[in-house]
Amino acid sequence: MRGTREVRDNYQLFRLTGLLDAFSEPTFRKVLTKCVEEGPKHVILDLSTIDFVDSSGLGALVQIAKKAQSATGTLQIVTNPRVTQTVKLVRLEKFLALQTSVDVAIENAKAA
Repeated sequence: MRGTREVRDNYQLFRLTGLLDAFSEPTFRKVLTKCVEEGPKHVILDLSTIDFVDSSGLGALVQIAKKAQSATGTLQIVTNPRVTQTVKLVRLEKFLALQTSVDVAIENAKAA
């Protein structure tokens, strides 16, 4: 997995590519946890170009969402059909705040 991070006024945007799986999950979780702690507290994950998410990746997303919530922030995930299907299989689509585009997620972050 590879990606970039953009920090704006009240949110940070991560654009990620590759696989969110058991191999990449430890580094992903460590980096995102640190970034949530440092702020800004509103986090947008652009997973629209992610090829695959497995159960460990889903677990990391849940942990990051909880971390953001406990820091009075939000986590929004921009998805593609494959990621959406995986999240819906385990019925986490409402908890993980799936969004259709980065623009929608940014507007939500600005309003939060």
